[in-house]
Amino acid sequence: MPPAATLDQLTTFLQAHPRLFVLTGAGISTGSGIPDYRDENGDWKRPAPVQYRDFVDRPETRQRYWARSLAGWPPFQQARPNLCHRALVDWETAGHIGCLVTQNVDRLHQAAGSHRVTDLHGRLDRVICLACGERYRRDWLQQVLLELNPSFAGMAAEIAPDGDACLSDTDFTALRIPDCPRCGGILKPDVVFFGETIPRQRVETAISALLAADGLLVIGSSLMVYSGFRFCRLAAEHGIPSAAINAGRTRADALLDIKLTRRFEDVVGSLRPGSGLV
Repeated sequence: MPPAATLDQLTTFLQAHPRLFVLTGAGISTGSGIPDYRDENGDWKRPAPVQYRDFVDRPETRQRYWARSLAGWPPFQQARPNLCHRALVDWETAGHIGCLVTQNVDRLHQAAGSHRVTDLHGRLDRVICLACGERYRRDWLQQVLLELNPSFAGMAAEIAPDGDACLSDTDFTALRIPDCPRCGGILKPDVVFFGETIPRQRVETAISALLAADGLLVIGSSLMVYSGFRFCRLAAEHGIPSAAINAGRTRADALLDIKLTRRFEDVVGSLRPGSGLV
């Protein structure tokens, strides 16, 4: 594990590696009201999200998912970028970010104004047909779900990290789910579920950007999922310096050169371009 870093040490790292590959996780969006998945030890705070095979194979799993999503989508959709997202826009504008890869599906980096963004795990504002590949706006599906299931309208629930909600004592078996209007196939959020493979081209594009960067900076991720951890492993294999800003433990602690155990929102004001990044 790297020794605990100070803010000055992180600033020195950023000065020495001005063209960054930035990897963000759920911790960057908590200030926007979207909760994260894990505690400071990297353990789940709540039950793990739905598995891909369960969603595909079990109609009852799809009913449970879409009932929770029906309640969770409105507050998730209303989330707005916070100072962390806006700071990374400034970094990109100043030329300090070559590529920003996010594990989040909230599109808040794009909403803030970032352009060089790869949505590693997809985007929740779209749904995809598993049969024909047609994509639809999540807003459209929300309206159809409400029309088919008026008794589920207005359900109050605590939002969960992946855009669904925590519903207890709810009977999901009556939920009616629309099929793809084009071919009648199963509709799924256009995100990578646990147990599902990230599209190869998306991963290869991100890896190429990493190998072209001066350094890797991880922000707000425990890296417990391999899809994010792989970038730290590759950085170590190729001699690319790496740093992380995260409030708790990460899976890559043994690989990092510098680790600042803080929330990004608490230190970002000291790390603007022009004050230690040039």
